[in-house]
Amino acid sequence: MNDHHPAHPAGEITALRSTGEELLTDAASAGSGRGARTVVALPGLRVTLLALSRGRELAEHRAPGAATLLCLSGRVTLSTADRSWRLEPDDIVDIPDQRHQLVAETDALVLLTVRLD
Repeated sequence: MNDHHPAHPAGEITALRSTGEELLTDAASAGSGRGARTVVALPGLRVTLLALSRGRELAEHRAPGAATLLCLSGRVTLSTADRSWRLEPDDIVDIPDQRHQLVAETDALVLLTVRLD
């Protein structure tokens, strides 16, 4: 996942809605259909705002640590080999500690929080 923007310094506020709108615009013109920006980077913790254009995905991968996914707008499906979760705005799920993928059913913004072990 390409993250072309560094996280703000500690104590800085990030406007998720306007930042997300910028990322969705970037995602629409990107070949990958994705955009990402780390909004919090602390020792052991990373929070990333992800924009996905409709039909695009984050291919199967494994999280580097305990993680949650919060859907801010649109609809996404998080899937493992044996289960899937459909998230709509304001839905949050803990990401299972196994290989998974994320597919955008619509243009979507999600907030990924990962504990880096």
